[in-house]
Amino acid sequence: MRENLREKDRLRDYLEKHPYNLAYKFVESADPDPGVYYEPMRNYLDLAYVGTISIGTPPQEFRVIFDTGSSDLWVPSIYCTSPACTNHNVFNPLLSSTFRISGRPIHLQYGSGRMSGFLAYDTVQFGGLVDESQAFGLSLREPGRFMEYAVFDGILGLGYPSLGLGGTTPVFDNLWKQGLISEELFAFYLSKKEEEGSVVMFGGVDHSYYSGDLNWVPVSRPLYWQLTMDSISMNGEVIACDGGCEAIIDTGTSLLIGPSDTVFNIQKIIDAKQSYSGEYMINCDTVNTLPDIVFTINGIDYPVPASAYIREDHQGTCYSNFDEGRGGLLLSDSWILGDVFLRLYFTVFDRANNTIGLAPAV
Repeated sequence: MRENLREKDRLRDYLEKHPYNLAYKFVESADPDPGVYYEPMRNYLDLAYVGTISIGTPPQEFRVIFDTGSSDLWVPSIYCTSPACTNHNVFNPLLSSTFRISGRPIHLQYGSGRMSGFLAYDTVQFGGLVDESQAFGLSLREPGRFMEYAVFDGILGLGYPSLGLGGTTPVFDNLWKQGLISEELFAFYLSKKEEEGSVVMFGGVDHSYYSGDLNWVPVSRPLYWQLTMDSISMNGEVIACDGGCEAIIDTGTSLLIGPSDTVFNIQKIIDAKQSYSGEYMINCDTVNTLPDIVFTINGIDYPVPASAYIREDHQGTCYSNFDEGRGGLLLSDSWILGDVFLRLYFTVFDRANNTIGLAPAV
């Protein structure tokens, strides 16, 4: 979306009108393990990972973000009047024999966009799983530019039920309740640069996607996939999160998001300069000279090299992958570890034990 907007020179206007805020955040193996269900995702420019699901009988297809930072599923409907719906797949309830309407109005707010519509129930399929009578939202309005330029149609949330719409059961909880998966967990492998190869797996862990052992970290607050981080350091010196802070592991966020003053300080340390669009640009050559930035979690170091915290666009311009939480809704010293972090570390989200498992991705 950033790339699309940058080419149309509308990015600055967009970022000013839609500051990032968290509280309403947003939005295969050669020898597959039995009992593990694989859903491939397409990597768009390292900024979004999009999988395909179908809803209804017969199935209607949608591209969605599998998002650990929210808990609801929604897609556009044929009744949606926003420009965003004209260039995305829309669901037609009249064509599905298993569709049930609830009529309940819903409003969902994300860091980068929002939707309003109504609640319904139907069969949702992905990765070989068939989830019956799944509650989901159908949009009537998707105001603003964000969804218009998005490479996905909707969002499938994988956060805790308490984060979702009251009185509804999120997709993952239904998979477990319906006995469709043997282990109450899912895991993400995000490819670097390559469009193909990314996968979210349900019901088990495929060990071929990571090296060494998984390090398990307790979820500190079961709402988001939130954990307690010890510190962020560079060259052995703490540069952020001194004395500990909270972090959310979020597949629906592209970058590393932190408190504005802390992030501003990190941009200074790595010599990133703010561009006219509000993004931080950086000399591409520094990829070879800047040291790792180390995120220490539960006593284990997770280094993020300059090649990961700096990104190069298709025109050869480089940007910092750190961004600030705007809008005052990010807790004073909490972080969102998005795809920049998750590309480096294979991540298991274990609901049975309320833990997050991390290991170097292969």
